[in-house]
Amino acid sequence: MNQPIITGMGLWTPEHTITNEELVTAYNGWAEQFNNQHASEIEQGLVSAAPFSNAEFIEKASGIKSRFAYCKEGILDINRMRPLINERSDEEISIQAEISIAAAKAALQSANKEAKDIDAVIVACSYTQRAYPAIAIEVQHHLGITGFAFDMLVACSSGTFGLHRAYEMIKAGTAKSVLVINPEHTSPQVNYCDRDSHFIFGDVATATLIESSEQNRAQHSYEIISTKAATLFSNNIRSNFGYLARVNDTDPFSSDALFHQNGKKVFKEVCPMAAQHITEHLKENQLQPSDLRRWWLHQANINMNHLISKRLLGREATQDEAPIVLDRYANTASAGSLIAFNLHHEDLQQGDYGVICSFGAGYSIGSLLLKKC
Repeated sequence: MNQPIITGMGLWTPEHTITNEELVTAYNGWAEQFNNQHASEIEQGLVSAAPFSNAEFIEKASGIKSRFAYCKEGILDINRMRPLINERSDEEISIQAEISIAAAKAALQSANKEAKDIDAVIVACSYTQRAYPAIAIEVQHHLGITGFAFDMLVACSSGTFGLHRAYEMIKAGTAKSVLVINPEHTSPQVNYCDRDSHFIFGDVATATLIESSEQNRAQHSYEIISTKAATLFSNNIRSNFGYLARVNDTDPFSSDALFHQNGKKVFKEVCPMAAQHITEHLKENQLQPSDLRRWWLHQANINMNHLISKRLLGREATQDEAPIVLDRYANTASAGSLIAFNLHHEDLQQGDYGVICSFGAGYSIGSLLLKKC
């Protein structure tokens, strides 16, 4: 029997950070300029005034204090309010392949493996910068991996859903080692002119190596006991910009084209779904929430994580039980729970149980039940 285990973890973090204070200063400068330029229309009720933002409120509402950005230039410019990134030629490596490779090399090193040991590559994230060729195939090429590769998009659950696919390949015997990479370059899709969402996302890349147990040479490894996934369609989190924009004349900077959500509905609907999902996953494996040593939860909002842990444990989980990383990284879409896993796993003892769980747009929820080898 082919038993899938996690043997390698990699994390790439951009060099640039943006604090809440920096972001709010830029946004409020833009809002003041906007209101002055549209004073007449605002007075006539034709245009809504841009509200002002507040750094303290952002931290209280989300738990976010700062975020990383692949490119900081342009984001804080009140006359631009978006990253300034030069276009690359077809002959140059793409941004997502570049950051994927950095995370992948770290994962390979932690597993004591080389590119020749890998059979497949999955790039799973919220956005890919092009439709084709697949970013995963580009990564495969630059790393010198034989076999096959593909991209997949399931918004914030892309990370866990990608790990599910790798788990199934190992189980089926179609691959002995699969590299799952989450290059979350989210900043180009952030509307930095929207008070309700301008602070939410950050850039990062994570990579996870799943192998058949007989391949294991890692210092820290985790048996994947089982996986569980669920989806339920909802419009409460959307990002609409795509290839049809050129034929329906969509404004690429409009609020509907970029990331937007009904945050209150998402909070109300997703928290109970996630808690029930995890409870059922554990029950299917004859476990209770109290049996888990650690929870690596999706990092979207600290209040969501506190509510989910309270539903599961009857109390808020401690930082040791359910580590929070979004204060530094912000919401990194599919990579959030895997950042938490990367940074908070080495202290587990043999036989300890843990759960990686993500939830987000779709709605989509994915989880993996792990046991330290």
